[in-house]
Amino acid sequence: MRYRILGRTGIRAGEIGVGCEGFLEKSPEEVREWVDVMEAAGVNCMDLYAPNPDFRSNLGQALRGRREKFVLQAHLCTIWKDGQYKRTRDMAEVQAGFEDQLRRLETDHVEIGMVHYVDSLADWEAVKNGPVMKYALELKAAGTIGCVGLSSHNPQVALAAVNTGLIDVLMFSVNPCYDLQPAGEDVEELWAPKNYEAPLVNMDPERQALYEACQRLGVGITVMKAFGGGDLLSDGLSPAGKALTDFQCLQYALDRPAVACIMSGARNLEDLKRSIAFEEAPETERDYAAALADLPKISWKGHCMYCGHCAPCPKGIAVADVTKFLNLSLAQGAVPETVREHYAALFHGAGECVRCGACEKRCPFAVPVMENMRRAAELFGR
Repeated sequence: MRYRILGRTGIRAGEIGVGCEGFLEKSPEEVREWVDVMEAAGVNCMDLYAPNPDFRSNLGQALRGRREKFVLQAHLCTIWKDGQYKRTRDMAEVQAGFEDQLRRLETDHVEIGMVHYVDSLADWEAVKNGPVMKYALELKAAGTIGCVGLSSHNPQVALAAVNTGLIDVLMFSVNPCYDLQPAGEDVEELWAPKNYEAPLVNMDPERQALYEACQRLGVGITVMKAFGGGDLLSDGLSPAGKALTDFQCLQYALDRPAVACIMSGARNLEDLKRSIAFEEAPETERDYAAALADLPKISWKGHCMYCGHCAPCPKGIAVADVTKFLNLSLAQGAVPETVREHYAALFHGAGECVRCGACEKRCPFAVPVMENMRRAAELFGR
């Protein structure tokens, strides 16, 4: 397992994490088997949005004696009521639900306390200025949660939250189809067929701005819906008109700025083991560039995907990294200190580009790499 630091939290997160769907309606023995497989593979992150009491109790039992080996992304504002899941902003319910979660998980703390499912700007304003955020910050100050997170599918909401400095972790839906859709408050619009009838060109600028802001401000991203609920893996269901592989979807998400961990939606143990196998898969199986360039309904022409197909540079320039630092700075309108330091640590600067054009010939997306290197050399001074 490869590990990444989750933004400014300092949390060391495995690239492959696990959503909680596969734990639901399982016996205590089956949940323990899942946790055994995760521990053996080094999978240390779990998202726990589901409030099902049996799931929480079974997981708590399975974590006995090894709780500190795992990073728990637990959610506030998700409760079990009348035998089903409910999202709530009622503080009596929020507090009771979170305390029940800790009790059933048999722990006195969680690493990430995620404010659950904020997809409208009005809801975000109510969360930010009301008792929900106050409660989350109190839990953080007490050490009951290590950091504050927020889950959202709307880049406008997520960016507004990130820019406040209140949240340390963002759980966001990241995949090659949703990334082309404009912001909206209805999550079902992300996979509505009508929104893919006309050809889509390049990443939605608000999503790009969100990822770059998270990178710049140290907000780590944990990914949901990397497979689009499984639709992206099917020729018949993929809104792109052609299936991608699970490994291609995973690598795509991991290449976005600020992404640290993917909460893989494993429905059974075979799904989980398949996602874990990504870590040992050859680069040819993880490479998504040619597949994206061949999608019939989507075009990424001119947009750098940070896929690395431009390499190797005869002068040793890390072209994808230079381009990422350039884009982060252009989005900010200045060179952030962290970007400046990361660029300074590169062995070779963009100024060493000899304009041989080999990178542009290899790029599946027709990115003007040589022009980017010129601009980067001018901006960073080497």
